[in-house]
Order: sequence, then structure tokens, then C-alpha cells
Amino acid sequence: MTRIKVIIPAYNEEESIGKVITEIPDIVEEVIVVNNNSTDQTVQVATEAGATVLTETRKGYGFACLKGLDYIAEFDEKPEIIVFLDGDYSDYPEELTKIVAPILEKDIDFVVGARTKLLREEGSMTPQQVFGNWLATTLMTLFFRSTFTDLGPFRAIKYPALQSLNMQDETYGWTVEMQLKVLKKKYSYIEVPVRYKKRIGVSKVSGTIKGAIFAGIKILSWIFKYSFK
Repeated sequence: MTRIKVIIPAYNEEESIGKVITEIPDIVEEVIVVNNNSTDQTVQVATEAGATVLTETRKGYGFACLKGLDYIAEFDEKPEIIVFLDGDYSDYPEELTKIVAPILEKDIDFVVGARTKLLREEGSMTPQQVFGNWLATTLMTLFFRSTFTDLGPFRAIKYPALQSLNMQDETYGWTVEMQLKVLKKKYSYIEVPVRYKKRIGVSKVSGTIKGAIFAGIKILSWIFKYSFK
């Protein structure tokens, strides 16, 4: 059986995190929730739902993901696939089987769950998210001949490939950094259309003007940085 681990960054997701964990398919060996300075009952709910809960006190999506990877690196037996999933219940955790299928069946290195318009619940993505995704993926097509259409957080990657990317971003640029490095290393990749619904609670990034601006700057800075390397 293929060893699959899931990493879920979580900040104040007590209302949603339990639903996310319980709906993850049984093919997953371990669900790792990284508590990123939550002030609610996220840790308790995630623990009761059966997840391994880590704590990262430095705020930032990338910091949380890196914490999860540091934990995995400590084990002698490494997973074959890592899946990243948000804790806000905007994705459909049961679609994890669709996300990992191209890796298992076609030996693809990296898979992004694409939040296509036809499968998105109305209002599930803010206008700034839609525009930001379009701009980022358009620039990636222009500079790298990429076929990505989304920076969706629901994604799977072979663990050895992920290790080779030497991920560094600590905050908003995590997803685009991963995609850019996959392109640079010429790893095989594919998008899988996934459903997407309104999240539970308020987004820490797109839900605030400050968050949206900083996310946009970070994403564009990664793209231009790699464009001129």
C-alpha cells in the first residue's frame, strides 16, 4: 500500500477542522495538522478527530507546511506521497483519491486540484482570488510555458520530488513557489478539476485587504524572481 501523509496548516479552524479530517479517505496513513497560533479549540478538535497535531508559533502558511515536513523528515520510513489540504472545509477531502490518482496510475510527479469555474460554488472565491490566480498562471504560461490554471492549495506531490524542491517560502508564496520549482526542474505535472465551496469562517488571506495585497506581492515576486534566473 502506498504511504500517503496529509499536511493541513490550521489557524482558528475549530468549526471546520474536524469535518476535514473525518472526510479524508482511509488510504491516508497519517493526517498532520499544524496549529499556527490558534486561539480557539482547533488543537482539541483536531486531536479528537484522530490527527497528529503539531504547533508552529511563527505565523505563516509556509511556516506551518515546513513544520509538517520537518516532522516527517524525522522518520526512517518516509511516505511516498504528500498531500496538502486547507483546514477551512472549502475543498472536498474525499476528492483526495482524485488528486493522488495520476501519481499512482500514471507516475506523475505533481498534481494540483484546479478550482475550475464550473465546479466552484458561487462566492467561494473572492474576485481578488480569481484575478490573482489568472494573473499568476498567465505569467507562468508566458515565462515558463506552463499549463497551470490555478494555485489551488489542494495538491499532491511525490515525497522525493518535494524534498528536492528545497521549499523556503514562509507565508503566502508557498503554493506558487512549489509550482515554479516543479516547472524549473521539469517534473511531470497535471491539474485535476475539483469542487470548491464557501469556506467555514473568514479567510486569513483573501478575507482582508492587507492579506490579499501581501499575498499578491509575494506571488508576483516569486514569479519574477524565477523568470530572470
